[in-house]
Amino acid sequence: MPAQFDINELHWLLDIVQSIDVGVVVLDRQYRIEVWNSFMENHSGMGAETVLHQSLFDLFSEIERDWFTRKVETAVMLGTRAFTIWEQRPNLFRFKSYQPITGLADEMYQNVTILPLRSPTSEVDHVCLIIYDVTNVAVNKRQLESANNQLQELALRDGLTGLLNRRHWEQCLEHEFARHLRYKSPVSLVMFDIDHFKAVNDTYGHQLGDEVIREVARITHQLARETDFAGRYGGEEFVVLLPDTSLDGAAQFAERLRQGIERLQVVHEGAALAFTVSLGVACIEPDLKTHTQLIERADKALYRSKEAGRNRSSVHRNPEIETCNTLSGNAGH
Repeated sequence: MPAQFDINELHWLLDIVQSIDVGVVVLDRQYRIEVWNSFMENHSGMGAETVLHQSLFDLFSEIERDWFTRKVETAVMLGTRAFTIWEQRPNLFRFKSYQPITGLADEMYQNVTILPLRSPTSEVDHVCLIIYDVTNVAVNKRQLESANNQLQELALRDGLTGLLNRRHWEQCLEHEFARHLRYKSPVSLVMFDIDHFKAVNDTYGHQLGDEVIREVARITHQLARETDFAGRYGGEEFVVLLPDTSLDGAAQFAERLRQGIERLQVVHEGAALAFTVSLGVACIEPDLKTHTQLIERADKALYRSKEAGRNRSSVHRNPEIETCNTLSGNAGH
């Protein structure tokens, strides 16, 4: 009777191993497969009769042999379980994902438990691998991370233009000012706004005004380097912070920007409308104590451009303000 009970118990255990929705693989100490349950058959496309007594590494070349054997041998030596998780390594077996979210994950994400198995003589002569399909968990977590990153990015950017918003841009300016104090690297600032923008809104409406702002932002983003910080400072006013850029280099950038926007045309009711900007340029100089003083100097240079007739750039050179490339005849669109 006890023997019959043991046989039934073994039958039940084998039935459970075949039915559970996790992979069960048993390897001998030469990494040959001894047990291969139905989960593994279904996802690998290989039946037990095909894989039994075969080398795991011969059948699955995607498994990194040195890493895996180190993991297993450490578990055997310590006599304790070891684990791999999908965040560190997406999978052990490169199985296709058959979850309802297939479009979001081509391969199955897996967590793996490595379990040393002892013989009746207490020697570890086999190792069991338990393979968990965690594709849903992994994809949901990555979707959440992506959504959080997008929300964080949106929080840093102006909704209309996609440029940095004022708060974040000023934080970048503070950081660059501190970097200048430490490394003495040049930092310059360009401030500009759209000439006669109120008249644009009053004449053509706010929708066209928004379109003009978006187009100016597009050209600004196009001309700025990846290392520059372009932002919307408020209303029709914009700023571009230029790290590692001298005052002369910033003045050249300002002129390229002015000319690019001058060539801009926005179509309204069949008519192509042109717009211009006035710009002020300043750089961090030894007498500056705070980052806000750099904004004040660029703003003063911008005001000088407006006083001089608009559609031009002015450079703050301590203690003078120099107006650059003054145009005539077409200023003040």
